[in-house]
Amino acid sequence: MNKKLYYLGFIVITTVSLSACSKALPSGQADILSTERQETEQVIPATQYQETASEQELGPGGVLEEAFIIPEGNTIKTRIRTPQGYTRVLAQAGSLAEFIREYPLKKDQSPVLLYDGTRKHNQSAHAAVFSLPIEPEDLQQCADSVMRIYAEYFRETGQDEKIAFHFVNGFLAEYVKWREGYRINVNGDDAVWEKTASYDDSYQTFVAYLRMVFAYAGTLSMEAETEQTTLEELEAGDVFLQGGSPGHVVLVLDVCENSEGRKAFLLGQGYMPAQEFHVLKNPGREDDPWYYEEEAGYPFETPEYTFTEGSLKRFTLFD
Repeated sequence: MNKKLYYLGFIVITTVSLSACSKALPSGQADILSTERQETEQVIPATQYQETASEQELGPGGVLEEAFIIPEGNTIKTRIRTPQGYTRVLAQAGSLAEFIREYPLKKDQSPVLLYDGTRKHNQSAHAAVFSLPIEPEDLQQCADSVMRIYAEYFRETGQDEKIAFHFVNGFLAEYVKWREGYRINVNGDDAVWEKTASYDDSYQTFVAYLRMVFAYAGTLSMEAETEQTTLEELEAGDVFLQGGSPGHVVLVLDVCENSEGRKAFLLGQGYMPAQEFHVLKNPGREDDPWYYEEEAGYPFETPEYTFTEGSLKRFTLFD
């Protein structure tokens, strides 16, 4: 697929052939976006919730069971209950798992919006929508959304040196170098750093860096940054990944376990056209968004993509 690079600071428009999700990039100079995130409600601690009949539903035989979705919750931790008999695995303070669990969600039953503000055609695949910023072009697709989660996490926790992603051609785009004033000049399949600006660690410059990465990275480059893992070792931040044109990737958002050590997990995705990052439903369970280890065979089905065996991966790039 062809991805057209637009101006980002001192970047020259060029075209490079890449095998990844197709992206319709604008020509001409791209506006630098506002640095503010979407407005979200105040996060309510889970300890403030009182279980009521309105938060429960009748199960088989008329037995009262807890509903999985708590509409008032503003994060995964406070919005989505674990299955009965399961407990969320421990998330260390400052970890990626904690960051994802505590990341603000949009209001319950919010639609998934495309990059241009219109509604995604399929509104039946998601259980919740993240308040993750999205770029106003068809740019921040599946792999890009995962990269943004990681990049936002590293930036918020002061780990800027870990913000680095490969282009499909193998070039490593490091944020700390971009922050120092270097910009990437792409010419065909070649890319080089050029010093054209002064030091700038603003969020605006961070977004400009991400836009550059989104233009030249994808599921194929992400495959080279990961290795296979297993459901038994599953943790937040792992991905189901299939590189290709188009390929797809979904992110493991949260993990819980029962007394027997069996795991259940939540998945999130961006997709194409570029759209808001969202929590996926489980297509095999009408009202339960959790995926269960004992049911997760291959082919592994999510609402909008089916993954083949060997697709469960863990990033090695950030080790």
